[in-house]
Amino acid sequence: MSSSDLNADLYGWWRIIETSQWVSEGLDDLGPAILSITGHADRLRMHCLLAYVNVRPTKNGASFSWNGAWEYDQMSGTGSLKFGKDGKLHGRIKIKDSDSSTFIAERTSQPTEPIPDPPSYRDKWTRRW
Repeated sequence: MSSSDLNADLYGWWRIIETSQWVSEGLDDLGPAILSITGHADRLRMHCLLAYVNVRPTKNGASFSWNGAWEYDQMSGTGSLKFGKDGKLHGRIKIKDSDSSTFIAERTSQPTEPIPDPPSYRDKWTRRW
């Protein structure tokens, strides 16, 4: 299967509105919590996480891997997605060697400001003034 085999209902921009394990307060710390599934430079932003996402079709939806940074700490993980009968995206995200959470997302429009690249560890030590 290639990314072009992805169910058309999954494509687009998704606003993460709820997680099962992580508090909703702070979900939008870096801007609206968003997952893009466009097939081009897909991204994930929620809490203090900025990540690149690679989505692949599965029999019942899609799976994804992600690589990015929580603040300046490099992290990666995996996840799964399916389009619900309620028109929402239902998924699970796992941090490698750490915890996981389910999430629910609603369809949204592309943000006017692009989602920033994840910072590198070196950025932590760069002077900001």
